[in-house]
Amino acid sequence: MADIVERYDIPVQHFWLHGPRSGPAVEFAADAGMWNVYGYPELHEVLGDPATFSSDTMRVVPQAMLPSKDDFSLDGFITQIDPPEHGKLRKLVSSAFTRKVVADLEPRIAALTHELLDAARDRERFELVADLAYPLPVIVIAELLGIPSSDRALFKQWADALFQRDAKVSVSRPEEERQAEMAVVMKPWKEMTAYLSGHAAERRRQPRADLLTKLVEAEVDGERLPDGQVVNFAIVLLIAGHITTTMLLGNTVLCLDAHPEEQDLARADRSSIPAVIEESLRLFTPFAALGRATTREVELGGVTIPADQLVMCWAAAANRDPRQFRDPETFDPRRDPNPHLAFGRGIHFCLGAPLARLEGRVALNILLDRFERLRTDPDDPVEFIPTPTMTGLRRLPLVQK
Repeated sequence: MADIVERYDIPVQHFWLHGPRSGPAVEFAADAGMWNVYGYPELHEVLGDPATFSSDTMRVVPQAMLPSKDDFSLDGFITQIDPPEHGKLRKLVSSAFTRKVVADLEPRIAALTHELLDAARDRERFELVADLAYPLPVIVIAELLGIPSSDRALFKQWADALFQRDAKVSVSRPEEERQAEMAVVMKPWKEMTAYLSGHAAERRRQPRADLLTKLVEAEVDGERLPDGQVVNFAIVLLIAGHITTTMLLGNTVLCLDAHPEEQDLARADRSSIPAVIEESLRLFTPFAALGRATTREVELGGVTIPADQLVMCWAAAANRDPRQFRDPETFDPRRDPNPHLAFGRGIHFCLGAPLARLEGRVALNILLDRFERLRTDPDDPVEFIPTPTMTGLRRLPLVQK
């Protein structure tokens, strides 16, 4: 990994990419006021025990760090909800991501990939993220929701403002820093909320055969979802529904650029591409960290974590734990089994994982068909997203040959 870190100038905050880490599997970060979990068996335990490790992290964040409830609500934000409400909400959209529904999207995904590559063909340079890895999944999820995919520049603007920041996760930051951070986040959040509220209101007047209509018309315990829940649910689907695939595709191409011998093998045997993607997910885990909050005192990894503590679960580090993975720093698509935690585990396992995998497989196959060699441009360096809890590329220029 040392050569890859230097070659691509990987940011220092992406510590999991900078070689094996030393230190305990679970430790308290006094400067940030929270606990970090780095080990695979420990994280496996956390994600499998939602009763002890709640997804409702806002409960333990100091009120001074949160915007007013008039401006911001996580009602219906499925990644922040625990059972039994979580199961009820997840069931509402699970039918949109069944194996058959996802498999039926393959021709559309292939057609979109060709269209996007055709549009980029005459440009002097091909930049994978802007030309394919971002627009492909966002068009797919927008079409599923029933919102205009032509507004994708807006979606990217909001996603970048929310995620592409280098602020360190902490519950102990000075007041001035907290206020500045909140101002940066609230503007895109309000714009996105207003945009999706408008579309939800339109669906109430004129239902369509789309996922947003399904949310508007859905009932839980005999009652329709409140408008705020519908909008927040749609936000999760729109943002999480594309950003994972964007990072997955960019990271996988980067792995194949760094390991040309593996690119040759994948090109010769396309049946190996799913395994290539899984190993990329392990080695370059897109959502590097997940938050949880303890509901009681618990022993984990030989230490005792008190109740009501914020716990950062570093899936990217756990996916490189030598106790679970042999030669964890090596990109090895023949790794079998490969039980990585890139999509989480348990009740919050990524709902869109089958779709992300399909989009990655289809797009990568077509890229290998249309490019003699997937190779980064030595005159135009790649750029990583600076966010400390995400592993992904902001720019990935490729040589057009």
